[in-house]
Amino acid sequence: MPRLTPDEVAKYRSDGYVIPHFRLPDEEIKHLRSALDELIRANPDVRPEKLVSAHIEGRNSEGVYGSGTFLQLAQRPDIIDLVSNLIGEDIILWGCHIFCKPGGTGYETPWHQDGHYWPIRPLATCTVWIALDHSTIENGCLRVVPGSHKEQTLFGHVRDDREDIALSDSTVQNAFDEKKAVNLVLEPGQMSMHDVYMIHGAAANSSPRRRAGVAIRYMPATSVFERNLNPLDGKSGVPVNFAERPLWLLRGKDRTGRNNFEIGHHRGDA
Repeated sequence: MPRLTPDEVAKYRSDGYVIPHFRLPDEEIKHLRSALDELIRANPDVRPEKLVSAHIEGRNSEGVYGSGTFLQLAQRPDIIDLVSNLIGEDIILWGCHIFCKPGGTGYETPWHQDGHYWPIRPLATCTVWIALDHSTIENGCLRVVPGSHKEQTLFGHVRDDREDIALSDSTVQNAFDEKKAVNLVLEPGQMSMHDVYMIHGAAANSSPRRRAGVAIRYMPATSVFERNLNPLDGKSGVPVNFAERPLWLLRGKDRTGRNNFEIGHHRGDA
């Protein structure tokens, strides 16, 4: 059973992110790349940076025709084991967003905190970001601001109306020192894990090489996915429908008794 080492857990607590030693095998990455290629073909009208809820097979309520391959990825016991080291044994899968930046035209993801966009109360999520391609400085790898999660506070965000960005809002500049940012350079199969409050972003892809990654969202079942909340009132830059977003209880119990695991499921995948 894969586990994070004590040093890896300590780094996550201190810096808000960690790149674990664990990685997916090459054959799995090959399979996932093929699934991504098919996903892109199935969604010709969706920007590849905005493949929201890509794990929901068939047409989802957020305008994406998803693939069960990514649900299987999110349900892998070895990945869930790693997540349990950080958020406990009661784990809910609530999201999967593929950020695929085509070479030369891939959108920027502005500096932001995930919690600014999400209806989870209290805010708590570990995101596992899995590289399907080489993720480098040149093609717009993820960048993080270590320690920016420590206050467990959402800083101010401002609206950016540019069309060439993956999300609509960015963190106000005086909330952090960009000089302290760290580039998370990853090989295919490697992953990073980051906290819901950590400030992060990614530059546009001006290189000729594609950069694709799968961001899987896990919350502890001590929090509630508040379906009546939509923090950005539908103006996040990506289509979301939290009222009908399906949840999966992957491990343990729903400690709140308030999370609904029936809404949004179809064709027997509840």
